Amino acid sequence: MPYATRADLPVNVRHVLPEHAQDIFREAFNHAFEEYQNPAKRRDHETPEVIAFRVAWAAVENEYQKDKQGQWRRKN
Repeated sequence: MPYATRADLPVNVRHVLPEHAQDIFREAFNHAFEEYQNPAKRRDHETPEVIAFRVAWAAVENEYQKDKQGQWRRKN
């Protein structure tokens, strides 16, 4: 279930991440979802969607982090 636009992202992603981070999430999710359709490419028995969510959050965390108030901010 790839996401075509930011508006298609899950509510919990749209409401917590800045727009740029949402773009990162969407692009990483879509790429991983496509990549892991092949069961031979998965290390565990998770669905492509579960793996894609993990990949997408990891991609966001490469460029963003939560501040003390719990807001996602771009890393310096």
